[in-house]
Amino acid sequence: MTNRQNIIEVARNTLQIEADAVLALQDRIGEEFCRAVELILSCQGRLVISGMGKSGLICQKIAATMASTGTPAFFLHPAEGIHGDLGMLMKGDVVLAVSNSGETEEVVRILPVIKRLGVKLIAMSGNPESTLSKAGDVSLDISVGQEACPLGLAPTASTTATLAMGDALAVALLQEKNFRAEDFALFHPGGALGKRLLLRVEDLMHSGDAIPLVSMATTVKDALFEITNKKLGITGVINDNDGLVGVFTDGDLRRCLEDERSLDHLMAQVMSQNPKRVLRSNLAAKALQLMEEFSITSLFVFEQENDAKPVGIIHLHDLLKAGVV
Repeated sequence: MTNRQNIIEVARNTLQIEADAVLALQDRIGEEFCRAVELILSCQGRLVISGMGKSGLICQKIAATMASTGTPAFFLHPAEGIHGDLGMLMKGDVVLAVSNSGETEEVVRILPVIKRLGVKLIAMSGNPESTLSKAGDVSLDISVGQEACPLGLAPTASTTATLAMGDALAVALLQEKNFRAEDFALFHPGGALGKRLLLRVEDLMHSGDAIPLVSMATTVKDALFEITNKKLGITGVINDNDGLVGVFTDGDLRRCLEDERSLDHLMAQVMSQNPKRVLRSNLAAKALQLMEEFSITSLFVFEQENDAKPVGIIHLHDLLKAGVV
């Protein structure tokens, strides 16, 4: 039988120890941290991140975060490095080497090659007096008071602190580079964020003959044929100059039937005026925002803000299919 109270206490204690380890890093953010950021900003090559064991797993996450936020980076396994993969290094790179003890054999063994190549080294260690820390052009202290593991063996608080310091570097770098959400989306084209920030209205809109349009003199009956043929549940109503002056939707039709108005009424009599509009250059997410704001499912698309003639139409289903919603 499990002791649930003990489980809860152990879990909470673990989180407290790790939270304290991260908060303790705040006092170590200073000149050395700024120098690390400046080294990476001035890097002419890539940021190469290397660590062994659990630190290596954290290094892979740091490398992925850096790469997705505008800092070209990759992970170099130090054990593979001493068996040939150090050939990945090139002049102009910056190496970020991570070891909690600062004495990890595989990490220490790649240090002479890094120095021989003239590559700048950022050391991230829990021991400021270690071989790794002393070899670094910049040294970041990630030491922790204790591990959350009651045996003091499994890396827990130390790896959490390492990850947090890596995140601090990545965020400081993206701020210095003026990295924008649009830039982030470029590296995530398959994700929902990428679709929201990369897809524009013109990428999804129906254009040409696919735009449902009728004249002001069209009857309700004939407008129904246009709505049915274009399958968007709406038709635009245009004047003699092809300017959009109104819309007629399924909802307008229901209102006509409720009022027992004849299907022979003209669009000029039954259309909804002042239709909502969106520009073809707008993000698809903007179209979704307008649809949600006005509780509508379609928007006519225009080239410029003051244009009268529509160049397309976009429907909520188009946004759903594209994954914008």
